Amino acid sequence: MKIGYRTIKTAIGAPIAITIAQLLGLQNYATAGILTMLCIQPSRKRSVLTAWDRFLACIIASLFSFVFFELLGYNTIVLGIMLAIFIPTTVVMKITQGIMTSSVIIINLYISQHIDYAFLFNQFMLILVGIGVGLLVNLYMPSLDKALKEKQKLLEKNFQTILFEIASYIRNKNMTWDGKELAETQEILDKVLDLVEVDRENHMLRAKHPYYDYFIMREKQFELLKQMLPLVARLPKHDKLSEQIADFIEKVSESVHPGNTAILFLDELEELRKAFREEELPKTREEFETRANLFRLLHDIEDYLLIKKRFKQSDVKEGKKQRKKAQS
Repeated sequence: MKIGYRTIKTAIGAPIAITIAQLLGLQNYATAGILTMLCIQPSRKRSVLTAWDRFLACIIASLFSFVFFELLGYNTIVLGIMLAIFIPTTVVMKITQGIMTSSVIIINLYISQHIDYAFLFNQFMLILVGIGVGLLVNLYMPSLDKALKEKQKLLEKNFQTILFEIASYIRNKNMTWDGKELAETQEILDKVLDLVEVDRENHMLRAKHPYYDYFIMREKQFELLKQMLPLVARLPKHDKLSEQIADFIEKVSESVHPGNTAILFLDELEELRKAFREEELPKTREEFETRANLFRLLHDIEDYLLIKKRFKQSDVKEGKKQRKKAQS
């Protein structure tokens, strides 16, 4: 069984918070540990943003408790009335993340049956220690680069397989492929964008995430791949034109990588389209439908390549620039 980082942080942070509270001589020192446990978040950004919400909610909860309990009494009816007012207040102030942590403070104050300034200061220090330790522990976040790189490699491998199988089906109507890469790819894309978002939140000063645009690009391309499959299935027979498209798609499948060489394939695709226009016009309905589906397939492949072209600066152009510099 694998122990997650949040579990490890909780196991480290809670004892530290309790120890600090004990050394400071605070009453209800275990409260500091509970507050730390509640403050452990999956990312640095969420930790920083929610820390202020929790701190502010705890302070407001202390003031509400002092007013309600001291004026109306320490009983469950007053507690219920106070919560009925306090919770909507946090909603209005947009600090609902602090409801759970502030509830701990409210219960502490309710159990005390008497609130004075010294006890309020004690609660303030518990809040400071508990939330502060939680925030500090959460500053360490493991790098997700390795996991994202693995997802990238698996995604590209699946893209290669899907494109190769499309080309194979066009050539010989090969139906042995079970299509498992389609389901795998969809699952990867569904999960990896959440992973990227967490990594983005762990690098708050990073203006642009290196993997975010990449996976968005692949998601758009995957939609086009799924769109191509029905077109391929409708191709009734093998002919010269379909063989050329199959060869082209196979070349594309062999060049799936993080770089951008789409411009080379777009140039080749344009030449392929010109060759198609020079072909003899279809004579039968079946030939016409086949030609129409092939042109539609070319259009989808072009869109697939254009998405990659817009993703980043072309590596081909960059290579040409570097060669010119070397020659000058």
